[in-house]
Amino acid sequence: MTATASETSIWDTLVGQRHVIETLRAAAGGHGMTQSWLFTGPPGSGRSNAAIAFSGALQCPFGGCGVCHECHTVLAGSHADVQVVRTQKLSLGVDDIRELVRSAALAPAGNRWQIVIVEDADRLTEQANNALLKAVEEPNPRTVWMLCAPTVEDVLPTIRSRCRLVTLSTPTTDDVAAFLVRTLGVEESLASYAARASQGHIGRAKALARDDDTRRRREQVVGYPARLRTLADAMRFAEELTKVTKEESDAVTAELDAREKADLDAAYGVVDRGRRPREYAPALRDLEKQQKSRATRRHRDVIDRGLMDLVSVYRDAIAIASGAPGRLVNEEIRGDVERLVRSSTPELNLRRIGWIFEAREQLLEFNVPPQLALESMMVALMPQGED
Repeated sequence: MTATASETSIWDTLVGQRHVIETLRAAAGGHGMTQSWLFTGPPGSGRSNAAIAFSGALQCPFGGCGVCHECHTVLAGSHADVQVVRTQKLSLGVDDIRELVRSAALAPAGNRWQIVIVEDADRLTEQANNALLKAVEEPNPRTVWMLCAPTVEDVLPTIRSRCRLVTLSTPTTDDVAAFLVRTLGVEESLASYAARASQGHIGRAKALARDDDTRRRREQVVGYPARLRTLADAMRFAEELTKVTKEESDAVTAELDAREKADLDAAYGVVDRGRRPREYAPALRDLEKQQKSRATRRHRDVIDRGLMDLVSVYRDAIAIASGAPGRLVNEEIRGDVERLVRSSTPELNLRRIGWIFEAREQLLEFNVPPQLALESMMVALMPQGED
């Protein structure tokens, strides 16, 4: 195999990130390479995808050809010297990070780098940050740390100051639509809808392009502003939003929960021997605790996406009222948005967006029960007192 240019590349997973690709490709070639990196960008922009692609380029003898064994195993998550740390819990604790630091101190199995990617560096506890600091500050000669977080402010200042920063941007609608057509083979009209509705979130765009239920649930949520009239509506919509997001999050976690339970049963011989050893009960309790924490986080994440869908409706209303050019995020319900414009003002809709963000903060920062936070938000969004 030779290092020739081709249509296939390790960078194909990155959408609308040309400046980032140029930076990382140069570093993989030895220009500006460092051993501690911080990838930031809005949700769905591809922070971890960028880190994984960069890892492939560093392990690849051709700088990221996309077709060699090293590129394939990195992208598949099976490369011996690339470890990706993901958490479905609300936080990453000190024990997790200490074990990670110990494993990162080992020499790589191959002749290149030992690479550790931490997808949720913003979820590290204070003790976990302290445990990570020295490893990032003084990495082993052949170890590369790649941390991913929404913004630099989400990472401890002493850690971020020791990392080279890579900032990803929200991909354009055209870039996302072209990616969906190329990788999923969907029709251009569906790709355009998914690209607009996702607001640049690649994972969300894929789900909207592939899954009828995901599209149906989103249509239900973006229909709330036009139908919200009374206090009864507010209470009902809050309950519906809680329920529909729980259904979506459960659909994602149920299969994983069942697989983990089956693995645990097999590890303790529950299936083969038909009995439960003494050590099984505490292991099952630990697993159930982890799964409950993961389910809580997943539900809040899905609610957060629903809230951003609501924001998009009020933002569209402001765009129409101000005469902004271009297609709406919710072009398919333009009639509903225009009615919203006639019954409100841009100032009110801007305040409504603020109330939605307050609900997000209550859910994500202060752990307010979802239905309570959503009821308060829906009442605030009601068309009361409008002139």
